[in-house]
Amino acid sequence: MRRKRRGLMIFLIILLVLALITAALIYDSNTRIVTTEYELFYPKLPESFDGYRIVVLADIHGAEFGKDNERLIKHVKEAKPHIIAIVGDFIDHNTGKPVEKQLEIAETLVETLVTIAPVYYVTGNHEWDKSLGGPWALLNMLDEHGVHILRNKFTRLESGGASIILAGTDDPNGPADMMKPRELVAKIREAADNDFIVMLEHRNYNIELYSGLGLDLVICGHAHGGIIRLPFTDGLLGQQRDWFPTNTSGVVTVGDTNTLVSRGLGNTMGIPRLLNNPQVVVAVLRTG
Repeated sequence: MRRKRRGLMIFLIILLVLALITAALIYDSNTRIVTTEYELFYPKLPESFDGYRIVVLADIHGAEFGKDNERLIKHVKEAKPHIIAIVGDFIDHNTGKPVEKQLEIAETLVETLVTIAPVYYVTGNHEWDKSLGGPWALLNMLDEHGVHILRNKFTRLESGGASIILAGTDDPNGPADMMKPRELVAKIREAADNDFIVMLEHRNYNIELYSGLGLDLVICGHAHGGIIRLPFTDGLLGQQRDWFPTNTSGVVTVGDTNTLVSRGLGNTMGIPRLLNNPQVVVAVLRTG
């Protein structure tokens, strides 16, 4: 009898230790931000853009990292960006936070980001949710704080007398009659046929399309890194509740086009991130 009790006690202790380890991993995976840099080399990149740094913030989903997002801001500052790209899903009705609170969090964050570097933004699928009333309150707030909103538009980034194109598309959940990515790229080619082009968009679905259109770099999010990142996988769950999704993180190269996919910062699926920490991505452009 004593042996059985002792064996049960050992078993319960092992279960408790495993539960504590799992809880610690889940806490770490959802709160500790990591910064990941990717050096991307391009023969056609103007030399004055060599070392140009783009900080990418994706899928914030109303999350807050410390008071007034101080921990997130620290990571952005330390990355020394030339520009900051916010690639959609800034707010989300599924978080349980009132939209007013999420807008307050977003505004506090943006007020600081614009003092670090110029900020560019494209919408994600969640901003267009009808329960949020659409993205209009968010877009107005971003505009008031000097954020450059790229709704199927493009602009020039200047450095050392040279320039490259930065473009951005609305999420497909936007207006049905909006300009499509292929039309936007055609418009860019009319204005600047051989320029280096960076495209911001939310979803990680258009890799083949943009490669066929000859873009140089596409920056996106949406995949959340597959939520749970097991060894030898690209994540366990996709945004469509599909198993073992692909192209959820890092650089995907098709032809001459690099697509950089951020694992994002927040969450929306009701399943905690595991072995998949909130991520700040830095794209470092290189000539060569």
